[in-house]
Amino acid sequence: MKTNELIDEAAMLPVEERARLIDSLLLSFNPPESDIEQLWAKEAKRRLAEMRTGQSAVVSGEAVFERVWTRLNK
Repeated sequence: MKTNELIDEAAMLPVEERARLIDSLLLSFNPPESDIEQLWAKEAKRRLAEMRTGQSAVVSGEAVFERVWTRLNK
């Protein structure tokens, strides 16, 4: 398979699958070296699992920044 064909096929994947593909490719360039990076990756996976199961609330970035600006402007 040629690179352009591979890119075209990858572009048709659902967003989550593309993100996994990108993450995997980036890790192949720069594999985690420290325990800290591995702990952060574990934490990110835990948080994603909580979000998917509804155990944690999801707040849009827009809402977060609105709250920050409101607090700063007081």
